[in-house]
Amino acid sequence: MADLIRLEGVTRAFGPHVALDDVTLALPPGRVGLLGPNGAGKSTLLKLLMGLIPPTSGTGRVLDQELGGDRDAAGNWRLRRLIGFMPEADALVPGLTGVGYVGLAGELYGMPRREAVRRAHEVLSYLGLEEARYRRVEEYSAGMKQRVKLAQALIHDPPVLLLDEPTSGLDPAGRDAMLRLVRELGTEHGKSVVLSTHLLADVEAVCERVVILAGGRVRREGTVTELRAARRDRFRVRVGGDGAGFGRALAAAGVAVLGDDGRGEWRVAVPDGWSNRGFFRLAAESDAVVRSLVRDEETLEELFLRAVSD
Repeated sequence: MADLIRLEGVTRAFGPHVALDDVTLALPPGRVGLLGPNGAGKSTLLKLLMGLIPPTSGTGRVLDQELGGDRDAAGNWRLRRLIGFMPEADALVPGLTGVGYVGLAGELYGMPRREAVRRAHEVLSYLGLEEARYRRVEEYSAGMKQRVKLAQALIHDPPVLLLDEPTSGLDPAGRDAMLRLVRELGTEHGKSVVLSTHLLADVEAVCERVVILAGGRVRREGTVTELRAARRDRFRVRVGGDGAGFGRALAAAGVAVLGDDGRGEWRVAVPDGWSNRGFFRLAAESDAVVRSLVRDEETLEELFLRAVSD
């Protein structure tokens, strides 16, 4: 497929509240991080992609299926068979066992009952829940609940997974395990993944591309490498000798010190018109020696904060 998702001027309003505002995107298959603060419009966008709600205006396609609903003219399910959705909320059915819950999801996706049950056993084993498959889901730990939610999204073997805050409520070990699973599904099983989160570290661990949403608008979009490009005005400079004197010389020259690791490396932002010879001049004047000088790559957190503030 040429595009996983293609949106043109998509807006979604709920009365006077505009949740998505003129969103235009073209995303290839792969692992995509949908990043933004709470209320940015991430969950609304996921619902649009699944066909649960139509756009107020604009057009788009997901997996070559037109936005606006999940049924074709004959009333047959379209996107539901192609997408696996893991919601942020528990969305569990009390009283059902793990295998019963996942099997029910398979039937709702359109699978015959026998095939759904067989597949439920396979997926639960793959996700490490084989021993707990006959326990009721309300008795599961937080990590097990997240994995059984992932299992119901996988049961019909969809080409695309939409994951809404998959690490929510997990401790560090559980979070790392969930992220490894999601990355493995993309790299080893060929799944395209849209990972909706407000956690930058989750995106860095899993995703190839990033879409930053804020206020219902797309603020940045591209590969992680593209977005974290080296800034022309930012450098990392390592010095030997009188580091404190070098720091004072930088400040006097109008160079903003962004960080100092205490071992002679400085992260700085230089003013317009700055020549890199200035670092060597200042070092010589302050009895220091420049050991290395490289452009400073922006962190994803810095990019996110800059995008949102813009």
